[in-house]
Amino acid sequence: MFRILTYIVVCIFCTKLSVHGFTDVKPKGDPEYLKKAALQIDTLIANFYRNKKLPVPEVTDDATFMRRAFMVTIGRIPTAEEAWAFIEIEEPNKRVDLVAYLMKSQGYSSHMTNWAFDLLRLRDYRQGGQGNSEPYRNWIREAMDQNVPWNEFVDQLVGSSGNGWDPKTAAVGYYTSDRGMPLDNLSNTMRIFLGTRMECAQCHDDPFGDTDRKDFYHLAAFTHGQGQLNQHLMSKLWGELRDERESRGIEYQVGQLFWDRIYGMSLGGGGDGRIELPSDYQYRDGKPGEVLGGKTPFGKFTRTSDREVSDDGREKFSEWITVKTDPQFSSVIANRMWKRVMGKGIYEPVDEYIEASKTVYPELMLYLSTLMKDLDYDLKKFQNVLLLTKTFQFATNPKPSTLDGGDDFHGRKIERLSAEQIWDSLITLSNGDPDRLKKRTVDNRIYVGGKPVLVGEMDMVQLSNEVLALKSEAQVRKYYKEFLERVKKGGGVKSGGTQMMMEEVQKYGANSVVRASELPSPAPREHFLYLFGASDREVVEAASKDPNVGQMLSLMNGYVQKNLVNKPDAHVYKSLKDVTSSHEKIRRLYLAILSRPPTEEEMKWMLAEVESAGDQAYRNIVAALVMSSEFVFLQ
Repeated sequence: MFRILTYIVVCIFCTKLSVHGFTDVKPKGDPEYLKKAALQIDTLIANFYRNKKLPVPEVTDDATFMRRAFMVTIGRIPTAEEAWAFIEIEEPNKRVDLVAYLMKSQGYSSHMTNWAFDLLRLRDYRQGGQGNSEPYRNWIREAMDQNVPWNEFVDQLVGSSGNGWDPKTAAVGYYTSDRGMPLDNLSNTMRIFLGTRMECAQCHDDPFGDTDRKDFYHLAAFTHGQGQLNQHLMSKLWGELRDERESRGIEYQVGQLFWDRIYGMSLGGGGDGRIELPSDYQYRDGKPGEVLGGKTPFGKFTRTSDREVSDDGREKFSEWITVKTDPQFSSVIANRMWKRVMGKGIYEPVDEYIEASKTVYPELMLYLSTLMKDLDYDLKKFQNVLLLTKTFQFATNPKPSTLDGGDDFHGRKIERLSAEQIWDSLITLSNGDPDRLKKRTVDNRIYVGGKPVLVGEMDMVQLSNEVLALKSEAQVRKYYKEFLERVKKGGGVKSGGTQMMMEEVQKYGANSVVRASELPSPAPREHFLYLFGASDREVVEAASKDPNVGQMLSLMNGYVQKNLVNKPDAHVYKSLKDVTSSHEKIRRLYLAILSRPPTEEEMKWMLAEVESAGDQAYRNIVAALVMSSEFVFLQ
C-alpha cells in the first residue's frame, strides 16, 4: 500500500515539475548542437585518458549528481520535494531533464549574480559621501537575469559613460566605484577580463612578467580623465553650502544630494586617450611628466594620439579587450566557466592567462575557446554544454590532480561550499524554495535628510537626468533653488504616491532570510556569510573557504538551532507530514539535507536514536546532518 501511495505522489509531483519545466524544457538554443558540443568535449577527455594511460572514472550515482548539479547551477541544495522527485523518477534521460530544469530556474541568475558581484567587487555603499552603487548593482543583476552575452557585458562596463542612475548607463558604476583609484581599476580590468596581472607595473617594471611600467601607462591613457559629468558647474554653489553647512540645514542636504548622489555617481567624457608619466618615473625610456598616448601591448594594435585629447579612449579600450585580443579574451572566460562547473580550471590560477599550446591540454583549451565564440559568448549555453558532458558526471576523485598548474580531468575534486552556497542551502531547509521570493530592486526614491521626498512625482532617474543636462552655472543655481522650494513645501506628494512607490521598492536588510544575492554587499562582519568567508569585495574574488572554529560554533548555536532544529514549521519537517514510519522519516530527512538516502548502517544508528529519544530524535538528526562535513562540502 505504501509503495502505491508513493508512486501516486511521485507521479503527481512529476506532473507539477513537468508543468514548471523539469521534464519538458529544452536548453536555450539548439539542443542538438549543445549535445554535440558536450560529446566533443567528452571525446577530447577520452583521448586524454588514452594518451596518459589513465583509467576512465566511474559515473557518479544519481544522488551525488543531483546535489552537484544543483550546487553548481543554482547554488543551493534541492528542496525536499525536488530531491525526492528526482531520486524516485526512473527515466533514462532524467539527468538531462534535470539540467534543463535548473538552467531555467531563477536560481541560476541568482547564483551567477554572486559570481559577478565577487568578480567585480560590488559594494553597496561608498566611503566619503552619500553616493552608492544601488543602480550599478541592479544593472549587474539585470544583466545576469537577461543572460547578456559576456562580450556585450564587458563592452558596456569598460566603455561606459553618463548618468549613474539611468538604467541605460548605470554600468558607469564600474568606474565610479573606484573613483580616485583609476590605476587600480585598470589593473583589475586586465586581470578580470584578460587574465593579465599588471598591478606591479603601476610602480615599477614587473620583475616576474613582461610588463614595463611604461606599458602600463600607455594602457592607462585610454581610460584617463574619469571626471564627474558637468560637476564643475556646481563647484561654487557647493563650496558656499559646505562652508556654511551648520546654518544651512535643508539647503545643505539638497546640495549634498546633487553633489554626491547625482554628479558624484556620473562619469563624464569617454576617456582622454593620453596621460602624463608620474613624477617618480625612474626609467630611461621616458621622463616624468612626459605625455603618452594610448597603446596596447598585445593583440591587434590599437592606439590614440599623444598630441591631443580624444573622447573615445574607453570605447577603443573596450573594443580592444573584447574583439582584438582573440583568443585571450575568449580563453579566459571559458576557463573561468570550466572551473565554475568542473571545480578546477584547465589552467590555474584562472586570472593568469596561459596560451592554449602551453596548457595541460592544448586541444581542449583551444576547443573551449572556440566554443565560447561560436556560442556568441552566451555563458548560460556554455555552462549548459559542460553540464551535459559525461565528464561532469564522473565520480569524485579525492586525490589531488596529477598535473601541475591545472586539472587532470579525472573526477571532481572535493571542495568546501562557498559561504553563499551554505547560506542559500540553509534557508532552503528553513523556508523551502528561496527563488520564489521577490528580488531586491533599486530604490530610486529621492532622499533628503534621510527621508524620501517627491514620492510619486519624481524619482532619482528623472532628477539626475534633468540636473546633468544643465549647461551653465546659472542654470544649476536656478534649478537647485526651484527644487529646494518644492521640497520645503512638503515634497509635492501626489495622492496615493507614497503607497505606490513603497510597493514598487523591494529592500532586504542583513537579517532577511533571502538568498545571498539579495542581501547587503558586502555582508556585515557579524553576518553568517562573513563568518564563512564571503568576500569583503575589496579585491577581486577575495572569498575564502578556509575553515575556522567560529563556523562550527555558529552552526551549533546560531542559525541552525534557531531556524531549523527549534523551528517546528521549518520546511525540512514538512516532508515528514502524514508519514508514520520512522524508517521513511529518516530517509526523507537525509534526502532533504544531504540529497541522498541513508546507508544501511546510518539507518540503524538513526532508528536507535528514535527509539531512545522519541520525536526529539528527528530534531537531533537534523542538527547532526546539517553540522556534518558532508553538508558543507561538494563532491
